[in-house]
Amino acid sequence: MIIKRFEDIIAWQKAQDLAIILYKAFANIRDYSFKVQILRAVVSISNNIAEGFERNTDTDFSRFLFIAKGSCSEVKSMLYLSKKLDYINNEQAEEFINKCTELSKIISGLIKSIKKQ
Repeated sequence: MIIKRFEDIIAWQKAQDLAIILYKAFANIRDYSFKVQILRAVVSISNNIAEGFERNTDTDFSRFLFIAKGSCSEVKSMLYLSKKLDYINNEQAEEFINKCTELSKIISGLIKSIKKQ
């Protein structure tokens, strides 16, 4: 299947969903610098997928996917910290971390599929 629009990429869709979830979860957090950092990182995931796709070369797309994967790990790391700081509860932390792990695996699969072409 040939993807014609970045909006059709499942990793992009899931990254957007994760961003919405985290925006809602951290809406009332008063630690402004923490909130800004995690929200910028989560938005960076879908933005890098979109930007890389629009570059129209597999090399560039793959490079941006690695950046998106790195942002996903940054979010995951901050989620562990937010749990320790009691910004989110254990159930939220587990749910969000699992979503990050799933998203990272999807991005890795996309990178592998690009390399096979």
